[in-house]
Amino acid sequence: MTAADRAPRTSTRPPAPRLPPSGLASDLRAIKVVWHRELLRFVKDRPRLMAGLAQPVLYLFVMGTGLSAMVPSTSGVPFRTFLFPGVLCMAILFSCFFAAGSLVWDRELGFMREMMVAPVRRGAILLGKCLGGTTVGTIQGMLLMVIGAIGGVPMSLELVVTIFLQLLVICFAITAFGVALATRVRSIQAFMALMQMVLLPMFFASGALYPLSGLPPWLEALTRLDPLSYAVAPLRHAVLGASGKAALAPMVTWGSFVVPVWLDLVVVAAYALVALGVAHRRFARDEA
Repeated sequence: MTAADRAPRTSTRPPAPRLPPSGLASDLRAIKVVWHRELLRFVKDRPRLMAGLAQPVLYLFVMGTGLSAMVPSTSGVPFRTFLFPGVLCMAILFSCFFAAGSLVWDRELGFMREMMVAPVRRGAILLGKCLGGTTVGTIQGMLLMVIGAIGGVPMSLELVVTIFLQLLVICFAITAFGVALATRVRSIQAFMALMQMVLLPMFFASGALYPLSGLPPWLEALTRLDPLSYAVAPLRHAVLGASGKAALAPMVTWGSFVVPVWLDLVVVAAYALVALGVAHRRFARDEA
């Protein structure tokens, strides 16, 4: 036996990685990472940005101009101005749902598996997704505000600030609802099919394209149950308010009670909390 054989052997095993301790700091870090990833995905995906604006622009300029020949004004304002809040809601609706659908992409590509082994709460990942969708939807909505101003929709600083604050609540709620659906499917194809099946009825039943008064009883009942109705109403109230017609803005009613704007937003926020709770329960169980 040589001297080299008698010498003690040192281990060449690499040291185990040190994970940061779980806690509030780790949760906030996870929220930031997921939010930042959604923002980068949106900024780098130019076709998604263009496609997200193309359909609302077609509704606003083509459909709005065509229907203006039959309906010159609604609630005392040009039909295009009346239509603009619904078109704005359409833009953020699809944008926020696409952001929520990235949860399915992350699961298929394996990124979600890496997130799940991190010492963070499951709710932090979902909250990061919702904040990312909120940011993306709000940016999309503010870009459409510029297009609306070009199309003749009256604008003011007060209106821009009001719409911005309302979009934060509405986009968060829509993204949370999309995330709740995304936790129930395993493929992006299934999510896209489910999105079309859910979004179109929600949009057309919300009163985004027509007033809420004088509807058949069955359609009136659907508009009261549709969470999107409570998102369109405050947007329309703000836009018509910029034209001096806020008192004529069609609002959601519960019998003879006219739902005020602040209560509309409370209902939207309540839908968001319920959807986020459902998503967290399903997500924690499936990914455990």
